[in-house]
Amino acid sequence: MSQANPEPSPLDLSSCDKEPIRTPGSIQPHGFLLALSPALEVLQASDNLEAMIGTGAARAIGQPLEQVIGEQASLQLRPEIDAAEIGQRPLYLCTLGIGPARHFDVLAHCYDGLLILEFEAVQRASAADFRHLHRQVGDFLLKVSDSATAQAMCELAAQEIRRITGFGRVMVYRFDEEGHGHVLAECRDEAYPSYLGQRFPASDIPRQARELYMLNRIRLIQDANYTPARLVPPLNPVSGAANDLSFAALRSVSPIHLQYMRNMGTLASMSVSLMVKGRLWGLVSCHHATPCALAFDKRTACEQLGQILAMCVESREDANELQFRLDVRRVMVSMLAGLTQSSDFIDNLSSVFPALLQFARAGGAAIVFDDRLLTYGDTPGEEAIRALVGWLDLHCHGDVFHTDHLAALYPPAAAFSGNAAGLLAMPVSRIHKHYLLWFRPEVVRTVDWAGNPHAKAGAAPMAQLSPRTSFATWSETITGTSAPWHGGEIELAVEFRTALLGIALERAEQMAELAEELGRANKELEAFSYSVSHDLRAPLRHIVGFSDLLLEPSASDNLEKRQRFLRNIKDSARLAGKLVDDLLSFSQMGRAALRPTLVQMGELVRTCIDKLSLDVGQRQVEWDIGPLPAMRADPTFVQLALYNLLSNALKFTSRKERAVITIRASDDGPEWVLSIADNGAGFNMDYVHKLFGVFQRLHRMEDFQGTGIGLANVRRIIERHGGRVWATGEPGEGATFYFSIPKELHI
Repeated sequence: MSQANPEPSPLDLSSCDKEPIRTPGSIQPHGFLLALSPALEVLQASDNLEAMIGTGAARAIGQPLEQVIGEQASLQLRPEIDAAEIGQRPLYLCTLGIGPARHFDVLAHCYDGLLILEFEAVQRASAADFRHLHRQVGDFLLKVSDSATAQAMCELAAQEIRRITGFGRVMVYRFDEEGHGHVLAECRDEAYPSYLGQRFPASDIPRQARELYMLNRIRLIQDANYTPARLVPPLNPVSGAANDLSFAALRSVSPIHLQYMRNMGTLASMSVSLMVKGRLWGLVSCHHATPCALAFDKRTACEQLGQILAMCVESREDANELQFRLDVRRVMVSMLAGLTQSSDFIDNLSSVFPALLQFARAGGAAIVFDDRLLTYGDTPGEEAIRALVGWLDLHCHGDVFHTDHLAALYPPAAAFSGNAAGLLAMPVSRIHKHYLLWFRPEVVRTVDWAGNPHAKAGAAPMAQLSPRTSFATWSETITGTSAPWHGGEIELAVEFRTALLGIALERAEQMAELAEELGRANKELEAFSYSVSHDLRAPLRHIVGFSDLLLEPSASDNLEKRQRFLRNIKDSARLAGKLVDDLLSFSQMGRAALRPTLVQMGELVRTCIDKLSLDVGQRQVEWDIGPLPAMRADPTFVQLALYNLLSNALKFTSRKERAVITIRASDDGPEWVLSIADNGAGFNMDYVHKLFGVFQRLHRMEDFQGTGIGLANVRRIIERHGGRVWATGEPGEGATFYFSIPKELHI
């Protein structure tokens, strides 16, 4: 039932977002409402009950259902109630005839402790016909699946819903990040103005209305000039509070919205919510210039089409998002490959500048590393970039910083918005001013609004309290902003930053290893200098000294003295030669390439012992060799290491009447460990750190001759295999030398 409104009272728009739209206390009058107890006793009724079926609302309270709607209608309705699974969303039960001339579609839902029955007046006497729903849904699904874009899908939905409903104009619009609605598709009668491509401001739909759209996916207003039918009594008898009619099909709507409709020239409307990934993606909005009824079966068809449209849009957006991310990731992978070309990290970055622009769809890029500044493409000047970096240092605390309106956050950016209206900034260091910057140029665009979104009123005081009255196209030119940054770009920029830090960390580790190796080389160089100045000079000094003695006249007369001098010269020359040979060998250890193969360590040890047989001579030496494994190593180098260790053991047991040298191997998980123990001179563990250094001796040369290079060679050989060396000893009790070689070589 439609009635003309009395003179409207002023509307307070300031309270628009606080209106009790879920608990209006009334319904639209094209039907009536009964709230029942579990025993089907009427607890509440709408006050248009008498106008609808001839029974006063106050008289119906406390009565059984059959006393209110009639016995015959009750006999038809009760079995439907008993058989149905009634939840919080309206469910169609049946179509009832109440009285001689009125027919109603009966909808039921449970909420706030009540069974709520809504009786919508319909022209037909037969039940709602859902037989066509399957065909309508099936045909639409086939058509929409062939659509290439979300906009094409929306156009099909607008056409199909207008065909089903007969509304004069059907629009599909999408909400942007700020909540403004953008009309993507439209199907209309020529008499209706077009809103295609235009935007409706977010203020047209308050926050609580959006929440209700998410909760209840369809809403119908048959006549914007209706007079609400109040609930009697006004409060829910079960809860004692105002009835929550969120899911009621007949729920009364805000008077502000009704005025908005009238201002728009619309007296009937229907909205279908489009939910994508749990958020309100958009609406299907249907308008009609005159009152228009739409039965529940047709509304159900529209709701189903809306759900299908939302699912197809979600699927298409997911596919587009995936393709976009794959394309950006492909560019990122190619960039990362180029960042390992040389040792200079900054030069590597600058070499992939074109890919950097492609990665962020930017117009320009800049790299700032302390005093170094490199730019590419369309960027602000050097002074402006350095000032911007100073500001970022104070305000950028996350992994990335991004904005499409830099001047709104950093006012000096207004001076260079032409090439840097948008900024994506990536701090590469938390300590230093190391930044990677992408700039996007200003995009001047014109937005067509359906009426001026900033003007709600005219000059008259009454107009200042009314919703906007003009929906004529109002164009707004937006400057100072760039194309917005895509969520995928931001996420992949964070991933790119992590990869950059990984490369930087790897480079730092390499530099640390290089520094460690350089430090070791410096120590070896110092030792070499000492050796050249001391160890090598000593035998040469002996050669010169004894040669001078030979040249003296007195030496030629004494044959024994001459022979002793010549023996000393020969020994000194041999020592100098061995020192030079050992230095050459040590130098080669750092340059020669390893050629690992499977080595039988038992055979290698026996080969070394055979070579040492001349040094053993008549000594009593017991070689105690345990089971030794086969391992992957360079046989030449490992043989040299073994020879040095066995030679050392033989040398430092030379003062023992009976030398015992023990060779053992053990399996230590990821590596093999070999040990060579002797019962010789041993050493003081306080000086163990010097043991494997170049030209380091723990004993006097007069006691045990040697160049001090052998153990340094052992360490270099084993470390090049990825292993380690160590030793234990005690003066006079012998020493044990260990080395390990990994089972899996990484060389």
